[in-house]
Amino acid sequence: MLLYNLRLAWKSLLRHPVLSGLIIAGVALGVGVSTSFVTIWHVLAADPVPGKSDRLYAVRLDAWGGPEPYDESGNPPPQLTWQDMHRLLGASNVPVRQTAHFPSVATVRPETAGQRPFQEALRMTSADFFPMFEAPFQYGAGWDRTADAKPEAVAVIGAELNNRLFGGKNSVGRTLRLNDRDFKIVGVLEPWRPKVRYYDMIGNAYEEPEQVYLPMEHFRAMGLEPTGSRTSWRSETGSLMETLASNEMIWLQMWVELDGPAQVAAYHEFLDNYAREQKKLGRFPKPLNNRLSTVVGLMEEWEVVPRQAKALAAISFLFLIIAALNLIGLFLGKFLARSSVVGVRRALGASRAAIFAQHLVECELVALLGGALGLLLSLGVLALVNRMYQPGGAAGVEESFFTLDPQMTLAALGFALAAGAIAGIYPSWRICAIAPARHLKNQ
Repeated sequence: MLLYNLRLAWKSLLRHPVLSGLIIAGVALGVGVSTSFVTIWHVLAADPVPGKSDRLYAVRLDAWGGPEPYDESGNPPPQLTWQDMHRLLGASNVPVRQTAHFPSVATVRPETAGQRPFQEALRMTSADFFPMFEAPFQYGAGWDRTADAKPEAVAVIGAELNNRLFGGKNSVGRTLRLNDRDFKIVGVLEPWRPKVRYYDMIGNAYEEPEQVYLPMEHFRAMGLEPTGSRTSWRSETGSLMETLASNEMIWLQMWVELDGPAQVAAYHEFLDNYAREQKKLGRFPKPLNNRLSTVVGLMEEWEVVPRQAKALAAISFLFLIIAALNLIGLFLGKFLARSSVVGVRRALGASRAAIFAQHLVECELVALLGGALGLLLSLGVLALVNRMYQPGGAAGVEESFFTLDPQMTLAALGFALAAGAIAGIYPSWRICAIAPARHLKNQ
């Protein structure tokens, strides 16, 4: 029966090509707009590290000593002090892995004659950073934990910098000169462009990852200044290094990898015990408010997804509904124009349900054709948005930022079917609700 109704629907489309084309175009416009903006929201709000995001926890301590809370919502600061980070990192054997990091910048001095020095963003971190955040390696690997303690003059670089300095060849073992110091390259990352820079969502969470990674302890000897946020509840005096080493200057991020609720509870108790010890020393004056926040939890708390993206996704749904409602009149006029044929079929024994199904199948066929055209339209819109947006675009990463994945492709077809139902249910009911005698009388 379905194949029979599809054949009738196809003949009806060919019988009235102009009217059918208008309806298809209306559905395509609604599906194209809604799919484009929902895809933008879907990409920005998606889990950036699926399968592992529920095991990565940002460590936050409420070390804020000012008279007022850190913020109006009573949240603890998003980062730690240097002293607290040092006392926590490695002090507990509960985490599977643990790391701390902060961003900085240094001058790269190429060894190839003719290449001029240039500045490059750095990530000062520790050995566990790479396996924790699943940084993919093209050559070599990260350094081990012993390199953190010394620290060893080792570095991991990104694919873009490797292309720029070494022509994309395996540069493991080569020398990278930063400022006035030499570092041995132990690993080269593959082109890596997560949709959200989930290991550092402070500031612009959609920035591309850095191109140089060094053991964190090098920053003092090199005199590197953190480029991330720094805050303190009191006035800090002294040199930069003295300020960063202050007990109250908050500027480092710390993450732990915990496997299951038992480890989460155990590590949270470890943090609370540490805070109680600091209270005895006159710090941490406020009630215990330590947090372990997952990647997705932080994205929601810090509203990483722009509100505009959510608003545009909601508006695009309304646009789809309005487009579908405007098609009701076209379907109704088209169906009523062949009411005499429907009357004959009813007089010969066709049921209302059969007539309703026939016309609704025609509406959904038109909607699917419009949905296919709308998908092509959304591809064009997303290509335009990608060209305008360009949130980073590491060299060698050819994948566009906003793309239609299988989930959104199916969603687009769902939007089309929904639009077909909205536009077609009333006209299909209306044509099958008229008495057969009335149709025959008009003949």
